[in-house]
Amino acid sequence: MLSVENITVEFGATPLFCDATFVIGDKERIALVGKNGAGKSTMLKILAGMQNPSSGRIVSSSETTVGYLPQVMHPADTCSVREEVEKAFTVVVDLRSSIERVNRRLSERTDYESEDYMALVDQFTHLNERFQIMGGMNCEAELEQTLIGLGFRREDFGRPTSELSGGWRMRVELAKLLLCKPSILLLDEPTNHLDIESIRWLEDFLCSNQGALVLVSHDRAFLNNVTQRTLEITCGKVVDYKVKYDDYVRIRSERREQQLRAYQNQQKEINDIKDFIERFRYKPTKAVQVQSRIKQLERIVPVQIDDIDNAMLHLKFPEAMRSGDFPLICNGVYKAFGSHVVLSGVTLSMRRGDKVAFVGRNGAGKSTFVKCIMGEIPCEGELKIGHNVQLGYFAQNQAQLLDEELTVFETIDHEAKGDVRLRLRDILGAFMFGGDASDKKVKVLSGGERSRLAMIKLLLQSVNFLILDEPTNHLDMRSKDVLKEAIRDFTGTVIVVSHDRDFLDGLVGKVYEFADGCVHEHLGGIYDFLNGKPKTSLFEQQTFPNLSSSFLNSPSTDANQSKSINKSRLAYEQQKESIRHRRRLEKKVADIENEVSQLEAALRIVEHQMSTSECPPDPSLYSRYDLLKKQLDDVEELWEKSMEELERFLSEGNF
Repeated sequence: MLSVENITVEFGATPLFCDATFVIGDKERIALVGKNGAGKSTMLKILAGMQNPSSGRIVSSSETTVGYLPQVMHPADTCSVREEVEKAFTVVVDLRSSIERVNRRLSERTDYESEDYMALVDQFTHLNERFQIMGGMNCEAELEQTLIGLGFRREDFGRPTSELSGGWRMRVELAKLLLCKPSILLLDEPTNHLDIESIRWLEDFLCSNQGALVLVSHDRAFLNNVTQRTLEITCGKVVDYKVKYDDYVRIRSERREQQLRAYQNQQKEINDIKDFIERFRYKPTKAVQVQSRIKQLERIVPVQIDDIDNAMLHLKFPEAMRSGDFPLICNGVYKAFGSHVVLSGVTLSMRRGDKVAFVGRNGAGKSTFVKCIMGEIPCEGELKIGHNVQLGYFAQNQAQLLDEELTVFETIDHEAKGDVRLRLRDILGAFMFGGDASDKKVKVLSGGERSRLAMIKLLLQSVNFLILDEPTNHLDMRSKDVLKEAIRDFTGTVIVVSHDRDFLDGLVGKVYEFADGCVHEHLGGIYDFLNGKPKTSLFEQQTFPNLSSSFLNSPSTDANQSKSINKSRLAYEQQKESIRHRRRLEKKVADIENEVSQLEAALRIVEHQMSTSECPPDPSLYSRYDLLKKQLDDVEELWEKSMEELERFLSEGNF
């Protein structure tokens, strides 16, 4: 399908990789791995045709199409979620327009026996068959299934993309890419912004996808479940392993041991040759043998050892005072933003030493609950932090709190105390700040680098209650292993908000699931929770429109089918209008509530002026008070009517 022939990429004196050669076959699912900076993203850009190699070439057939999802995108914000994703069907839409145009020409002709008419019939048949092959009948259903699978709710389909966060915009782009069904799919860290439910859905989708896949990811479980072959970029070469990721790790370890033994044997041979040369260099009777050894030494090709650090860094949190038996007690915790209830009656307690995971769909309330625990936002109900609790908190925006004028090394040097100061360089290296990177100023670091630095700071703090909100988003596998071992050995209490199943596996003993404002407790590890929860129940079950009601229905000359299509399309338009009308009503209620708040505030000001005046108040205050009171009464009456209208609309089964 696609052949990579002897490509080399050079940036400066040291090449990223040289003479890389491999073939991507039909339906192959490949993991592209290597340490950070090895050239994985560069390789994907070359495969996507977005970057040219220094030498070599990419060969593919004319029918091969490539879809590429980079780590960072800047999508346009000019339409709704549905309209943006519908762009994936541009070819099908154009094809349908061609079919309708031919169909109109057929309906206008009466020369049924002429060659021109038969040519039009053949053209219509060819276009219609192609439309059917491309799945034109199922486009609408596929669009909705894909968006819902990636975590969108049906009411989100009409939202402008400009309202979405970067993570949700990335999901829109991923949905478009999946629906385009390219011959080869190139994905660079696609799980960074997905929750566990969406990751599992994406796994199933990719495993059933008919095209080829090249995947870059630091999610070990995702790689194992999706890919069957592993390409590693190491030591400037691309090494091909015809196995999935876990088997690759085992084989690679064995391969490196063999390389190490070969290297040691070669070094012994080199030293023996050098000793012989030095011993007999000035003896005329040994001149021939010496020259032979010199030539032998020149012919030796050095054995290369795969670039990996087998010396695993062991890191422990500093000792902290002992907390009370129950560091966290919650009873009936309630939190809402306006009319949107995020947490409703949450009741739970944690014992000292508990390690738990918070999981659930994005927006289910996990981070909100954590902020309530930290006291960053208020909530109703009882939320009690126990005796002697020392909180350590890693938030998703923790990187913004770093001092930008310090260097990386200075940042953690100020935090470190005791013997750990002797290992600061090793710790920085474990989190990808080795060499000159430790001397960079914080202000020049990327978002991911700042997050890693904030994580190191937390690891050096003396705390007995850890709260980590998405701690692994910017960590490679080795850094995640260092962090996981440190948390596993931590004697205090831990809450981890994460979608990384491999990171949570063997780390937590309890899972709290957030859904519909409630929190459900599940005893056991993350896989005990997932295995007991069928994938189909992880998503809100929604009925999809009949396939014949798609906005891309196949045209037909049959009158009954045309009526059915028109009826279905009308129902679909009515559904969209219903959603728009509900939003208009909700906005009207919200605007009136805002006006009520402003009038009440104005009344309180006038009342205060009237009550604190030492002499008889200005008569104009009374007039102003009466006017404001009348305006408030009118607006409150309007609010009641608007609420009744909205409630009546919802009670009729509209949504």
